[in-house]
Amino acid sequence: MILLASAAIIAGSCSHTDKESASLETGEYRVNDGRPYTRWWWFAGRIQKKDIKNQLDWLKQKHFGGVEVAFIYPVNRDPDAERIPWLSKEWTELVSYTKKYCDSIGFGCDFTFGTLWPFGGTFVHDSDRTKIFGDSLFRQPLRLSWTHPDTGNVLDHMSKGAFDRYALVMGKALQPALEGSKSALFCDSWEVETKRIWTGDFGLRFKEKFGYHVEPYMDTIYAAGNAGPRYDYMKLVSELVLHNFFIPFHEKCHELGAFSRVQCAGSPTDIIAAYSVVDIPETEAMLYNPNYSQIVASAAALANKPVVSAETFTCLYGWPARYIRREQTADLKLVADALFANGANHIIWHGTPFNPSGVDTVFFYASVHVGTRGSLSEDLIPFNTYMEKVANEMRKGRSYTDIAVYIPQEDAWIAGEYPPEKQLPWAWGEYEMRYVTFPDELKGYHPLWINKDYLKKGIVKNNELVLDELTFNALYIDVEYMDTEALSAVYELALRGLPVCMKRIPMQAGHIHDEKFTEHLDGLKALPNVIREMSGPGIPLPLIGGKDIPEFWCRQTEEGISVFLSNPLATGITYPLQYGQSLSDSVCRRDIWVNFGGNRIPLDLIFEPFQSLMIKVDAKGMVQFQDIYYRPPLPQKINGSNS
Repeated sequence: MILLASAAIIAGSCSHTDKESASLETGEYRVNDGRPYTRWWWFAGRIQKKDIKNQLDWLKQKHFGGVEVAFIYPVNRDPDAERIPWLSKEWTELVSYTKKYCDSIGFGCDFTFGTLWPFGGTFVHDSDRTKIFGDSLFRQPLRLSWTHPDTGNVLDHMSKGAFDRYALVMGKALQPALEGSKSALFCDSWEVETKRIWTGDFGLRFKEKFGYHVEPYMDTIYAAGNAGPRYDYMKLVSELVLHNFFIPFHEKCHELGAFSRVQCAGSPTDIIAAYSVVDIPETEAMLYNPNYSQIVASAAALANKPVVSAETFTCLYGWPARYIRREQTADLKLVADALFANGANHIIWHGTPFNPSGVDTVFFYASVHVGTRGSLSEDLIPFNTYMEKVANEMRKGRSYTDIAVYIPQEDAWIAGEYPPEKQLPWAWGEYEMRYVTFPDELKGYHPLWINKDYLKKGIVKNNELVLDELTFNALYIDVEYMDTEALSAVYELALRGLPVCMKRIPMQAGHIHDEKFTEHLDGLKALPNVIREMSGPGIPLPLIGGKDIPEFWCRQTEEGISVFLSNPLATGITYPLQYGQSLSDSVCRRDIWVNFGGNRIPLDLIFEPFQSLMIKVDAKGMVQFQDIYYRPPLPQKINGSNS
């Protein structure tokens, strides 16, 4: 069995006492500590052990559960800054000291598997650098890393050999720090040049897989007339990134005695498949809106991963970091609650800059400030305690399931570029699926996204889709295109009695026509259990009914269900947050009903200002409201603060 953990459940952080922490065996798996972590930016410099100790002590006192050490550029990006040489013996000794000290105080300690964000460095040979089609001189430099101003190369993420050579160097330097309690090694979201991404043998692999040459299409691969070749191209890109990068990274983590914690977001992959292979799938907000977390949490549920971590509060009020040191806890709570209501259950603050003892002048440019002189300092203990309480509850059991929703992966790959109004400086392609959300028709249900791989694994029992411990009452499909493999899987499930709501008749994705697609599509249309509306035999009632249902996430145990319902102000929040957006002086009420265990239970939800709710419902229909009350300081609101 694969051992899983989150950054907050790694060995020493699983217990609040040093004695209990010391007794844990390496790799022991627990999910009973939801204290948030913080990313801890180590600026390239002459870091001292006494400063490491003092800052870790302060973070633990502020009720954090651990750190993720991230290695970045010198303070003020000073090209002449004195620093410990990157990956040197001295560097390894200091990183190892940090891990040992964390173990001694019962604190978790993870590490970014490299410097900066995409994997790369000065030791990455030119032959292993990332590539694009048609430009043999292309080089994506790794800017603002530990070795600044030396840039190095960003890694070719479609070459396993390139990754193996990179991992050999990084793994050797980090190996001593991975002794003791079990750490996670972290991979950040995709920041690799993706337009016309290529690798050495891509053309040959493409011809073998699809039977034609892609090179004639590559200069105009994103043009409207190239939908078929574009889908095939993206399908192979996805397979190569998955099998030559994400899976090898996960395997390397285990080889080093660590867990893999990964943000697959933004990568040109089958996103459910990518998130399914790592130990701790990680989402992000606010550069991704909180409802993107539905995708990450769905993959975690399908793959039986109990913890979904979230890089949280990044660029909260806009790019790069507005209102630095003046951030408001009530606004942060709004984001955290939105993440909990979309499936995340472990908060990783973004975050904490390394500062020498007695100093808090250094800050990181794209985050909220966790430091002794920041506006958040006095609120950290009660706010972290609140998030711990919610996270602990939302890790119990498994995600509740009723409707499986086919993720529009094919549509995203075929669509190409976002329209200008949806593009961001760091996001240009529909393949990222930043704006994909569950249909309004499913409001009140507790749907999970599903891809073709899991449809192929599923079996039908009693007209329900069964995947290990998950059971879905029906499959919902609303896409323009489908892969032949996916459609065939749906047809086989429908033949065995699974209710399928197919909102549109999809077209085949890909350049080469497959007769099987037409045959199975005709077969589906003829089946009585393939319907166009969410009604009829086999379609359950929504878990929650009523008007203006707030965002919620539900976990199910043998005893019943736990439902976290976010404050209505958190529903549908998007980047960037306005300064003081959380401000409210009114009580919100929602009359809803919960349908569980054959019971229809009416509830009057009362949301006081700044409050979300947690309810438990047992199999007999008995309801208990859980105490998760936390009142942040009253925020100040500035209208148009980010305009």
